[in-house]
Amino acid sequence: MSYLKYGYVFLCVMFLVGLPLTSWSQDAVPEGEQTLELAEGESENVSTEEAYEGEVLNPEDLDPEAQQMFELKQSVVAAANAGHNGWMLVCCALVLFMTAPGLALFYGGLVRKKNVVSVLMQCLFLMGLMSVVWAVCGFSLAFGGDGMENKFIGNGEFLFMQGLTMEGGALSYELGLDVSDLTFAIFQGMFFIITPALICGAFAERMKFSTMAVFSVLWGLLVYCPICHWVWDGGIIAHGVEGAWAGGGLDFAGGNVVHISSGVSALVACILIGKRMGFGSEPMPPHNLTYTVLGAAMLWVGWFGFNAGSAVASNDGATMAFAVTHLSAAAGVVGWTLFEWAVHKKPTALGAASGAVAGLVCITPAAGFVQPMPALLMGFIAGALCFFAVTTMKSKLGYDDSLDAFGVHGIGGTIGAILTGVFATQQVTGATEALGAIDGNVDAIVGQLVSVIVTVVYAAVISLIILKLLEKTMGLRVDEDAETRGLDLSEHGEEGYIWL
Repeated sequence: MSYLKYGYVFLCVMFLVGLPLTSWSQDAVPEGEQTLELAEGESENVSTEEAYEGEVLNPEDLDPEAQQMFELKQSVVAAANAGHNGWMLVCCALVLFMTAPGLALFYGGLVRKKNVVSVLMQCLFLMGLMSVVWAVCGFSLAFGGDGMENKFIGNGEFLFMQGLTMEGGALSYELGLDVSDLTFAIFQGMFFIITPALICGAFAERMKFSTMAVFSVLWGLLVYCPICHWVWDGGIIAHGVEGAWAGGGLDFAGGNVVHISSGVSALVACILIGKRMGFGSEPMPPHNLTYTVLGAAMLWVGWFGFNAGSAVASNDGATMAFAVTHLSAAAGVVGWTLFEWAVHKKPTALGAASGAVAGLVCITPAAGFVQPMPALLMGFIAGALCFFAVTTMKSKLGYDDSLDAFGVHGIGGTIGAILTGVFATQQVTGATEALGAIDGNVDAIVGQLVSVIVTVVYAAVISLIILKLLEKTMGLRVDEDAETRGLDLSEHGEEGYIWL
């Protein structure tokens, strides 16, 4: 073994051993905590502000001074809501930016040039199609109903955006968030768009466009919406909900809902559809790494909206989610590149881009629960393990996941979900009870594992059923002539590059 390999091993060992110690020292509770002096009228358990918020006051019954204070408080609340809504609208744009141009360029550069338009079209078309489905019924199936009273699927509460439109010049705030119900619905709709678009990377260059569109709608309604309801709307694997299986799992921004569900479904799809013609016997390198690297950078930027926006407010939690998202992506770049350099002797731009995405995927479920140093460790681990997943594991198992949707999102999401149970801490959330194993709650890992297993099994089974039905009715794959010519011409009658 050369001195260079020894150097890589030493760096990795130092990284893996040193970061947890640093994290634990940061999470330690200092001795002799100071007690806060209470103002007149405050109690130790409930502040006067909280008590004031809980009262139902009629301004007309107040004396002039109290009425003035009441009106001032209402103005402060309105200003805060405006700030929260403004931040969340920016996050909506950032998450939409992830699908196109981010994912479109990232995936588009990885395929052969005869299929670049087909990938761009898939991303762009899904931005339109899935938005319509979300507005008509998707949001209601995901967030309708009241927690465990509708523990498997939402009801028709928000069908056709009922209750989300303006009345009397104002939007509703019935969901109890710091933003309007419509703002929340738009934000969640951006997740609904990008998740099926991720799956497209597994069957790129060979699936019919019409079948892809129908599959995306059925998958969104039958797989995404139920899992979203289970995790984020008080369903069967929602953390801290009474009656949730194994106590539920922590998923801040979509480890189960977005990445594991799409990654597993992508694996099922690529196996069922079969390998690309010539796969394993002829070279299929990315046709434009410039697109891919730029797309990865755009995904990195957009992911701040994805994770920090999941705080659903402009607050300290959003800041922490923003910070750990960036650090995990950075460590993912380093982890993937170092291992690729050691194994293949050259660090590549494709590897660095893939490592960034792996780090981003891994931190997604943990973004609202972990401190910065564990986020670095999580990103590094994800970069290393996802590298081996898309090289060694895929090669040995022989499946043709065209753009490594499973290797990055399925594997990276699973790693992130499990490590969330390890590093989640009450110091970030302000919870009164231990959150993750780092706080002494080892049972949290069990809850994470159960939530992952439920997501994997459900997504795999329902995806298989949907694909089998479509195979019998519409057909999944283009014919050999169309695949040879490329989907740009055969499916869309266009070319990505015309040299005049």
